[in-house]
Amino acid sequence: MPDPNAPEAPAQVNARTPDDYLDVMSKAVFQSGISWRVIDAKWPSTREAFHQFDTARVAALSEREIDALAADTRVIRNRRKIEAIVGNAARLLELQAEHGSIRKYLRSHGGFEGTVKALRKDFKFLGESGCYYLLWVVKEEVPPYEVWAAQHNQRPPRSTPGSRASRDSGAEAATDAASPGGTRRTGRR
Repeated sequence: MPDPNAPEAPAQVNARTPDDYLDVMSKAVFQSGISWRVIDAKWPSTREAFHQFDTARVAALSEREIDALAADTRVIRNRRKIEAIVGNAARLLELQAEHGSIRKYLRSHGGFEGTVKALRKDFKFLGESGCYYLLWVVKEEVPPYEVWAAQHNQRPPRSTPGSRASRDSGAEAATDAASPGGTRRTGRR
């Protein structure tokens, strides 16, 4: 029987604008080295502090505004991560202009591994787990979590859709907090 306290896979979103992608990406940036529960608890106030992740607005933050965010108790006060999010916002706008959409950018790298490599090159504070999380949440194709986790020395989920524990209990999407999405999408939208 799976752990009833095990968190569920993160909700997926229909990302349409750079703001949508910046929101998801920034959550992955802030999570690096910090519990997902802490990030989830602070996320509504973090969105507010970052102007609902309006990409153009975040990309234009001044040093003074970054200083204010680094002192703002509503957010994770890590200046390097805040600066990374500002830079990532600017990069999203560049890629939007270059590719016509962020979705087209994500799909221009020949599959999951190529996309992860490009994301890690183009964005700051986005590691392997953060890339998996981002791609899962925005409904891009990802390998099954168990396969990806084994290849990247990640902790396996406690229970995922299709696993024995899941079938035995009828649970649909309980996964470890570090394992966004125990299933994979097989087609692109």
